[in-house]
Amino acid sequence: MASSSSWNQIFCGLAFVFFGLFLGSSTSPAEAAIKKYQFDIQVKNVSRLCHAKPIVTVNGRFPGPTIYVREGDSVLVNVTNHAQYNMSIHWHGLKQYRNGWADGPAYVTQCPIQTGNSYTYAFNVTGQRGTLWWHAHILWLRATVYGAIVIMPKQGTPFPFPQPHREAEIVLGEWWNADVEEVVKQGTNMGLPPNSSDAHTINGKPGPLFPCSEKHTYAMEVEQGKTYLLRIINAALNDELFFGIAGHNLTVVEVDAVYTKPFTTQAILIAPGQTTNVLVQANQVPNRYFMAARPFMDAPLQIDNKTVTAILQYRGVPNSVLPILPQLPSPNDTTFALGYDKKLKSLNTPKFPANVPLKVDRHLFYTIGFGTQSCPSCLNGTRFVASLNNITFEMPQVALLQAHYFNIKGVFKTNFPDKPPTPFNYTGAPLTANLGTSKGTRLSKIAFNSTVELVLQDTNLLTVESHPFHLHGYNFFVVGTGIGNFDPAKDPAKYNLVDPVERNTVGVPTGGWTAIRFRADNPGVWFMHCHLELHTGWGLKTAFVVEDGPGKHQSVLPPPKDLPKC
Repeated sequence: MASSSSWNQIFCGLAFVFFGLFLGSSTSPAEAAIKKYQFDIQVKNVSRLCHAKPIVTVNGRFPGPTIYVREGDSVLVNVTNHAQYNMSIHWHGLKQYRNGWADGPAYVTQCPIQTGNSYTYAFNVTGQRGTLWWHAHILWLRATVYGAIVIMPKQGTPFPFPQPHREAEIVLGEWWNADVEEVVKQGTNMGLPPNSSDAHTINGKPGPLFPCSEKHTYAMEVEQGKTYLLRIINAALNDELFFGIAGHNLTVVEVDAVYTKPFTTQAILIAPGQTTNVLVQANQVPNRYFMAARPFMDAPLQIDNKTVTAILQYRGVPNSVLPILPQLPSPNDTTFALGYDKKLKSLNTPKFPANVPLKVDRHLFYTIGFGTQSCPSCLNGTRFVASLNNITFEMPQVALLQAHYFNIKGVFKTNFPDKPPTPFNYTGAPLTANLGTSKGTRLSKIAFNSTVELVLQDTNLLTVESHPFHLHGYNFFVVGTGIGNFDPAKDPAKYNLVDPVERNTVGVPTGGWTAIRFRADNPGVWFMHCHLELHTGWGLKTAFVVEDGPGKHQSVLPPPKDLPKC
């Protein structure tokens, strides 16, 4: 962390820059039972650092538009693709009961929307309220194609925390000065990880720590004595992030659209794919205070130490006042990260219960590993792969849900192993072998309404690293986590089965494990993958086939007529 004097040197000369203001709204703009949105995917020139470059956008905006709905609404989003890339949109965290056709991951629940074509995503918002988000789910296009989803509670239903004066969405992202798809292609051809991003962003803006960015700083005006709700989303492709506000505490009240027991912290840790709602009291001396985010990385890899800033500005304070920078945790502060995650607990009240499965029908144990495969044309003669239980997932050419629903043979197999084929000392000394990693489109079949416990175990195959895993179609309870190898004889006795945090994306700690539980009551084909785009591209993904139930409303709905074709 730089000293206060060095920060003053950095910001010298920026004191008279004007930063535009944005005020969030505490209510959705419309209250109709059916919300309709039009998404036009197009390429637009956007200047964020030192020059403009064409990026893929939604409705010409970066980030894209926020979707405001209320619990119980039906939503129609017509997506028209004018870009040169095929496209699909995922509504991250929406459960899409029986309706995987609206989930969005390309070649999993749908074929992508081809250039010049349209598709209408139709879904209901049932039993959920809070902050979620949407993003492209093909290639690395979510680098610029993303936006917030704000689900307000039903009319007359208050928040289970003090009503804020105002709200704002804080969307954290990454920015490349080049076409990100070309960056990925170059890395793939060389057999190396693509170049890391050139900047991080808050609401699409990098802040004044970056060259030529004086006009590109997000600012939020507040009134002294008022309380504000920040809906924070990590839309970054590859970085877990610390976030804090100078001089102000954050009270966490929700993660992944599930209310939590409130607790106060100086900073939060938020992984790609996760959302966190915090209350902020404007109770400090009127001034200008920096919001800031920077990566967390405790693996033995190069640390990306870029810090993005935005401004919390008290009403009446002139723009000439130098902002104060927060003291964020060190980039490799494992103690803070683990301690923060331990504080996250479900609210678990009669109105918002934590229905944790106590009896488990199916025990799954998945190891996370890296490896290399031969690539004669690559720089080192090899390229990286990633695997679960030594299987690197191969994407099909026909969408998995279509193959499942129409019983199309030969697209996938349902023989994904419940445990790794070869047990070993998962987090011991670094291993260079890949233990016989194979490629395949192999899924795990799950009986309808059965309860599942899945332990995700990091390994030291090439290196240990943290991994944020996202499960489509479900929330799950994080019943346990630890460092080192999971011990099936001792660790389950330490599980929290009373009020564990409920979410849709969870971090597996570096050199450790995480145990989750869920009830498989949503039929269909549901993707599960690391939300680090780099690792997903290397094959760190799989999917569950959840069988239909016996009841009338327990089977996959028929596909819509405009479902894209491959």
